[in-house]
Amino acid sequence: METYLTKDGIKKLKDELDALYREKAEINKEVEETREQGDLSENAGYQYAKEKQNLIMIRISDIEKTLKEAKIVDETNINRDEVRIGAKIKIFDLKTSEEKNYSLVSTPEADPANGKISVNSPLAEGLLGAKVGETVKVTLPNGIKDFKILSIDY
Repeated sequence: METYLTKDGIKKLKDELDALYREKAEINKEVEETREQGDLSENAGYQYAKEKQNLIMIRISDIEKTLKEAKIVDETNINRDEVRIGAKIKIFDLKTSEEKNYSLVSTPEADPANGKISVNSPLAEGLLGAKVGETVKVTLPNGIKDFKILSIDY
């Protein structure tokens, strides 16, 4: 599956990567200090530090791979009349009469608690290509819902 990133998404991942490299340097020191304390098989501090070091390395590897393989979304080349990645949308749930605001972002950028949903999520996939004023049937895990597109902004 291809990963598309916006400029903000790339910046966010690069900032996280920088923080992880700093954390890695600190944990490397911690591993060395706990190693010097003797018997490693019974050294809980050493085991914890190694485990944390491993998790940091996995995350660094994941981010580096994502950045290397990602396709950058050219926001100037997007059809701004349709729901696409990078769009800020306002939709109206016809069943509950609720208005909802979302930003459609790549999977690494997703933060549902802050209204940023992955373009690969069922909701976003169902809305892609829709235009303002259209009513769209979207198949979600809990059933089919009808949404009206109120606005699209980039």
